[in-house]
This record gives sequence, structure tokens and C-alpha cells, in this order.
Amino acid sequence: MLRDNHNRDINYLRLAVTDRCNLRCFYCMPEQGIDWLSRADLLSWEEMERLCRVLVAHGISKIRITGGEPFVRRNLMPFLEKIAALPGLHELTLTTNGILTAPHIPALKQMGIRSVNLSLDTLDRNRFFAITRRDELPAVMNTLDTLLAHDIAVKINAVVMDGRNTDDILPLTALTERLPVSIRFIEEMPFNGSGTMHSIAWHHGRIMDTIKAAHPGLQKVQDGPYTTSYNYRIPGHQGTVGVIAAYTRSFCGTCNRLRITPQGMLKTCLYDSGVFSLRDLLRSGATDAQLISAIQDAISHRHPTGHEAERQVTHESMAAIGG
Repeated sequence: MLRDNHNRDINYLRLAVTDRCNLRCFYCMPEQGIDWLSRADLLSWEEMERLCRVLVAHGISKIRITGGEPFVRRNLMPFLEKIAALPGLHELTLTTNGILTAPHIPALKQMGIRSVNLSLDTLDRNRFFAITRRDELPAVMNTLDTLLAHDIAVKINAVVMDGRNTDDILPLTALTERLPVSIRFIEEMPFNGSGTMHSIAWHHGRIMDTIKAAHPGLQKVQDGPYTTSYNYRIPGHQGTVGVIAAYTRSFCGTCNRLRITPQGMLKTCLYDSGVFSLRDLLRSGATDAQLISAIQDAISHRHPTGHEAERQVTHESMAAIGG
């Protein structure tokens, strides 16, 4: 097992396969987008497969594929099939905006993917366009319906933004009445690739107070050992509702994850600037033993919380980080 200097087992990898995205969500990147990485700068599929194989052999039991938007990178599905077949991997899942996902859902189900995180900040088409700068809400809702039709569990991730979609908190919560989904409201992150940080008006307490005012019977449910969300159930509803304190960072003490960016930078915390380049190590001819030794050394110098790591953050776009 990989274990950090705070005696936390590291068994979860978030792998960003691309920095590119077919949306331009204002809280994730500037309107003009970001300077995309060249193909040579990205990890190849073969390099990512090797990293996954080495990490799974040393205790990584869950891998989440992120981006950017994973489905904008060609040949994603053959890569997923190879990763899903790794001995020792217990869970493979992905986070998607849902625009290109629906046609691939039967194959995702067949390869054993049981859960998908769907980014959806509003149910209103006009607000969707205002937030994402693209008119793609019907495609996202089709993906939601198709995932549920194939019995794939869905967690809907909604970033709460002052003056943008706070009117959607209760409509999104209402989805849990008729659908077996988990709605997770996320505090807005303080950086979007513009080089500046900002404060947030809607912290997790305010979000939950809004839900509790409309549903006073809200009941707390058992949270998993590594969960980043505080989860609740409304009596009579099929699904659950929760909040992720992404900005407040109240979950750092149980963090069990590593992140690898599209260009192969190892991040031991969402808020650090990257520890070292796995891509450069791979391309220098490192053996599997040298790879795992370097990774173990990195997590042996991990910051205790995101607040400590944030002191060196470089305000990247969330699309380039992988969330």
C-alpha cells in the first residue's frame, strides 16, 4: 500500500486524460479558453496505462477518469477497456459533462462501470447557456436518462455560484424525489485560470440552510470513510442530497487520493502546484520500481491540508487540474 506521512492510505487515483473541454464554464476557465497542451505534451494512452498498472499493483483500488472533458479525446473507450481489466482494480468511474457521453453508455456498462459523476449546474436552459457559454442542456439530460436506464448510479455535481444558479438549488434537490440520483452541491473553487482568486458567497452551511428551510425533515445519512460530501435524505425521496466543501476544505484529514494531470504532473493535493513530472520520468526510461519509489517519496512529504498546500498554488484552470 501507498501511505503518506500522515498515516493515510492512498488508494484512489484521479487521472485527467485531457485539458480540453467542449464547454466554457466561466468558473472553470476564461471565456476565450486556455492555451491547450500540444499532443506531445500530453501523456500518451500507453503511458497512462502503464502508470495505472503500476499504481494498481501498489494499492490503488479506485480510478476516476477526468478532464477537461474525457470524451473529447479520441480513443478514450479502448483505454477504459484496458484499465477496467487491470487485476486489483475494484472501481473505475469517470466525471463527464454529458454532451458526448450517451452513445458510449452501453459499452461503459458492459466493461463494469457502475457509477458516473455528471456535471450539471442548472436545469434551466437559459442559465445553462449563461454558465457554460454553450446550448447543450438537452444533450446532458439525455445522458442522465440513458445512464439511469442502464442502471448506472449517477452523482450530479452542481457548483453553486452567487447570482448565477442559486435558484437551482431546490429544483435540483427535487430531482431526488423521482430519480435515484445523488445531488451534490459544490462550493465554488477560488480560481478559474484567470490568474486571480476570489471569495465565495455560498459556503456549504448556507447551501444546506437553504435546503433545510424547504425540507425540514431532512435526515443525515451515513457517510463513507473517504467521502468528500456530507449527505442527507429527504423522507420519501429515492435519491440523496449532499454538499462538498471544496473551498472550505473540511475533508482534508481523510484524503486518500492522488491526481495526475494531462501532462503527467503528479499532484498530492488539489491545491498544490504539482510535485514532479511523471511524464519526464517515464520518458527518461524509468523502471516500474523507480516510478513507484518516486511516487512514494512524494506522498511522504504531503501537506496535512489543502490550506497548507495552497500557499504555493498557481491558480490554474480547473480544466487543466482535473478537479
